[in-house]
Amino acid sequence: MMPSPRPFYAADSVAAAAEPALPEWNLADLYAGLDDPAFAADLDKAAAQCASFAADYRGGLDAMARASGAGAALFAVLKRYEALDDLLGRIGSYAGLVYAADTSDPARAKFHGDAQEKLTAATTQLLFFQLELNRIDDAVLNAAAAGAPLSHYKPWLDDVRADKPFQLEDRIEELFHEKYVSGAGAWNRLFDETIAALRFNVDGAELAIAPALSLMQDPDGAKRKSAADALALTLGANLRTFALITNTLAKDKEIYDRWHGFKDIADSRHLSNRVEGAVVDALVEAVRGAYPRLSHRYYNLKAKWFGRAELDFWDRNAPLPGAPDERIGWDEARDTVLSAYGAFSPEMAGIAKRFFDGRWIDAAMRPGKSPGAFAHPTVPSAHPYVLVNYQGKPRDVMTLAHELGHGVHQVLAGKNGALMAPTPLTLAETASVFGEMLTFRALLKQAPAARRRVMLAGKVEDMLNTVVRQIAFYSFERKLHTARREGEMTAEQISGLWMSVQAESLGPAIKLGPGYETFWAYIPHFVHSPFYVYAYAFGDCLVNSLYGVYEKAEHGFVEKYFAMLSAGGTRHHSELLKPFGLDARDPAFWQIGLTMIEGMIAELEGMPV
Repeated sequence: MMPSPRPFYAADSVAAAAEPALPEWNLADLYAGLDDPAFAADLDKAAAQCASFAADYRGGLDAMARASGAGAALFAVLKRYEALDDLLGRIGSYAGLVYAADTSDPARAKFHGDAQEKLTAATTQLLFFQLELNRIDDAVLNAAAAGAPLSHYKPWLDDVRADKPFQLEDRIEELFHEKYVSGAGAWNRLFDETIAALRFNVDGAELAIAPALSLMQDPDGAKRKSAADALALTLGANLRTFALITNTLAKDKEIYDRWHGFKDIADSRHLSNRVEGAVVDALVEAVRGAYPRLSHRYYNLKAKWFGRAELDFWDRNAPLPGAPDERIGWDEARDTVLSAYGAFSPEMAGIAKRFFDGRWIDAAMRPGKSPGAFAHPTVPSAHPYVLVNYQGKPRDVMTLAHELGHGVHQVLAGKNGALMAPTPLTLAETASVFGEMLTFRALLKQAPAARRRVMLAGKVEDMLNTVVRQIAFYSFERKLHTARREGEMTAEQISGLWMSVQAESLGPAIKLGPGYETFWAYIPHFVHSPFYVYAYAFGDCLVNSLYGVYEKAEHGFVEKYFAMLSAGGTRHHSELLKPFGLDARDPAFWQIGLTMIEGMIAELEGMPV
């Protein structure tokens, strides 16, 4: 199978009046620039090493596994493969980060595209490796991996074996791999460049998508409506393009799934996440069943705070009436997050501080820069990088805490090496959401009574966006991909599916007026990572349960927490949660996290306005 791409762990939030002198990342820790001779040399080196690896081992792994000293021989091969994976990851990470910093720059777009083509050509020669490993008899490979030194790679080998039922013969896998650049990869790039080029006219100001979306949280209701109208107008004018991208990628996925034998439209995502479909189904059922007592209940309460029977969709994330329009400086945001992390664990704060000191963060807003936020792990021989669009709102501080949680997790997991550092998406959100919770609880503890309602409401809204909204997104994707199997869908049909899941999830207190039907078009998860979104809800509910264990001051919690993060991709979620007395396979598990949100809403209902 294709080597796993290193994901950009993106937050479903967009930050809001730029602050001067915000940090920009220093990518020189990877390469000095687009014209760095070391980058070109590494590309050539990677191509040569991929070719020599294939020449040395193609067709010979089964015999090696059956020979005397198989464990030591296969261990040496895997060490070489892992070093090559790290080199390839370094090249791909740099090209991706350079492009994310300004997707509107043709030079960067070409640099990224050329790098992807060369990496695809090089890694095509490596596809045989995992395919041949999976053709080795289970008993033979297990015997070789039973003892040192090969036992070190046993978790990775087990992950590779999980893909075995869905693998095709080598030449077909090579074709899928090579066609990615001119297929799904090209449509992903078209989406990114289209979104980056769009401008939204809000009261005469031409804005990119990130600042336009941020105005939906503006204290001025008229400004929120103007932003919503501008978003709807421009997205609507480009809806045919987004519908074409969506249709093409959904069909591309259907072809891939059909050839590889995946039965359910989300099975390939579940496999890559190393999570059972039944576990995800239980999560979805629990959250959808909780809509009335969570989102419906909260938005009804919020409408009353605004003196209305229902809120327009552009008021869903509006500040509460009378809430101060806060702007938090970058230094204060940094100190807030590091202080919250430090109160939990000085080691955690120390790792997060390296992101600031080493310029591993890009916080400034720029035209063409990727919207939203993400943390990218790069490779264990380097370090992660974080991208945020910081504009000084309280939610931006939470986003910073979220992405730094990812960063801490990635640093700790990196010790497992390039093959076993990547964490399945279901657990990849654990540290980020936990970091948010630590920061929120620290701020709430210090807040005067007058601020507590505002802060608690903001946290509830963030949790609803993370749990309810993401499960609604997942439901939308399921409807869309199912319908696409019957034929191409018009933009109006896609919009109809979007409105149906949004109405169900948000409830009667949110008025989904004209224009909102276009809002599916800007969400990158649907394009880049189909069915990724349930990982947010998985992580949030899991963290709510974890935080409940932490609040009970259980002895050794911090040590067990760090052990979980440090495991990277070496252990199943059931193993990692067992020390905390938690089991995501138990349907009742999800109610723990949902009950925490419900309790916060009940607390808000009891507060004086």
